[in-house]
Amino acid sequence: MIISASRRTDIPAFYSAWFMRRLEAEYCTVVNPFNHKQISYVSLKPEDVDAIVFWTRNAKPLLPYLTTLNTKKIPYYFQYTITGYPKILESNTPDLNEAITTFQILSEQIGADRVIWRYDPICQTNITDCEWHIKQFTYLAQALRGKTKRVIISIVDNYRKAEQNFRALATQGIVLEKPSLEEIGLLMQTLAKIAQENNIEIFSCAERLDLTPYGIKPGKCIDDVYLKKVFGISVKQNKDKGQRPECGCIQSKDIGAYDTCLHGCTYCYAGTLKAGRTNYKEHDINSPSLIGFHDITIKPLKNEQGKLF
Repeated sequence: MIISASRRTDIPAFYSAWFMRRLEAEYCTVVNPFNHKQISYVSLKPEDVDAIVFWTRNAKPLLPYLTTLNTKKIPYYFQYTITGYPKILESNTPDLNEAITTFQILSEQIGADRVIWRYDPICQTNITDCEWHIKQFTYLAQALRGKTKRVIISIVDNYRKAEQNFRALATQGIVLEKPSLEEIGLLMQTLAKIAQENNIEIFSCAERLDLTPYGIKPGKCIDDVYLKKVFGISVKQNKDKGQRPECGCIQSKDIGAYDTCLHGCTYCYAGTLKAGRTNYKEHDINSPSLIGFHDITIKPLKNEQGKLF
């Protein structure tokens, strides 16, 4: 079983202490986001966890726990987002240079192949146009050269939870643009060239458009091939049916919760800043679940090979 921590929120940034307590307890509980009455038990025992994938914009709060985390001998790697948008688009993310420094420190401690840079999503607006992205991507690629071996990009989708934010931005003069296919192609081709110049492989994430003609291969954020390459472990899992059709990720168990992130990114699919602040008040560091207090004593059955169903 692969643990996703988490597509739904930023556990390293806001819930590191809780996560480490759950590792010590060797289990957590997860509320079904579509049926809050359904609570599932998730084993965090080393023998049950093949790997952990962290998703974050700020790993600094987790850095003091890395030594303890390593004693668990569970393979892990990071999907680490740094974009550096103007604060009107992502109000509470770390300062750009602070984010770069934390990324570099993390990479130096665990290795460049275990910290994947995400320049994601690419929002083209009247204040972050094509030229802005080329300049920003160049700056970041040069700063992260040697600290990562892979970058993942995607073009922004207008998710339901982000629509209201984009409408509010429009009243402030910030307009989400819809570039032509030719303009997208030019940008993608340029980003691929910049990545190559900095010895960074570039992949797309759950992208509807075929970007391979521009030098960008479709990627998997939770990647069985990558796990084999970096850790030498074989994880035979099917595609995760819970993700979008365009997503290539293999199956995992997400232990996060929507509407619990405090970064305030206007383009986010996983929640709003207002909801995040409200739900954060329900966080209990001693709870088995991220938000509220949900515990169950009935543990899941295992098959004859000892694997979780």
